[in-house]
Amino acid sequence: MADAAQDGITQDQIVEIMRGERFVMMGSVSESGKIQTHPMTPQQVDEDADVWFFITLDGDQAQQLRQTPEVNLAFAETGSWLSVSGTVEFVDDRAMIEELWNDSAKAYFPQGKDDPNLGLLHFKSESAQFWGIPGGKANALAQIVKNKVTGKRASGHSDTVEL
Repeated sequence: MADAAQDGITQDQIVEIMRGERFVMMGSVSESGKIQTHPMTPQQVDEDADVWFFITLDGDQAQQLRQTPEVNLAFAETGSWLSVSGTVEFVDDRAMIEELWNDSAKAYFPQGKDDPNLGLLHFKSESAQFWGIPGGKANALAQIVKNKVTGKRASGHSDTVEL
């Protein structure tokens, strides 16, 4: 993940973090009211920190999202965590599916771009919460080891950004 400035994280840094992760955990609310998370693969992250995903239309997750579109995306790397809140909507846009399609998607949609179970999900970000140890992954790892040896509390900071 990107190193965030000591005095706060910017939207550009949030977008950089989001673009740097191959997988994300999407938390949503089940029919019974329980929070559940599912691994997702971002297909595109735009400058506003909005994200496009492919989704299986007949799965439990899609049903949950149709009923309760408020979700949270969680990104994690050694010493840094990013939580992005927003809402999702299902989009019927063949041109966007064509634009986003890649070989990795074939593993989930064996019939390709024309798979009737292939859905397009658009996440619209609202706010982000970042927690991190300054200095990037290598420094975070060194700080964690040092703090474990010395018994000191990890130095880091937290910041919230409206998107």
